[in-house]
Amino acid sequence: QVQLVESGGGLVQAGGSLRLSCAASESRFSLYAMGWYRQAPGKQREWVARITSGGSTNYADSVKGRFTISRDNAKNTVSLQMSSLKPEDTAVYYCNGQLGFREYWGQGTQVTVSS
Repeated sequence: QVQLVESGGGLVQAGGSLRLSCAASESRFSLYAMGWYRQAPGKQREWVARITSGGSTNYADSVKGRFTISRDNAKNTVSLQMSSLKPEDTAVYYCNGQLGFREYWGQGTQVTVSS
């Protein structure tokens, strides 16, 4: 069973920055496509960003130009650098890992952006 552990959430003012990290307990981490999702209160979980095993990245339109996803295969980590944060970015952020039919989720980390 792969474990994903997020860290780095917290409270920040609008316009500020936060960096989320996700550590994976998986020796084959470099083969996984990794992503970040978020779920705001009363809303469905939504996709935020994705990075493939080859390093290609994709972003939701709502975060494009403000968020950057990256990975460090030597440390088995994936990060999400969030800048120019808005109150509507407030949500629980989840790390996701996919390899073939296998999919794993972290427990989530709260990000709160105050106006």
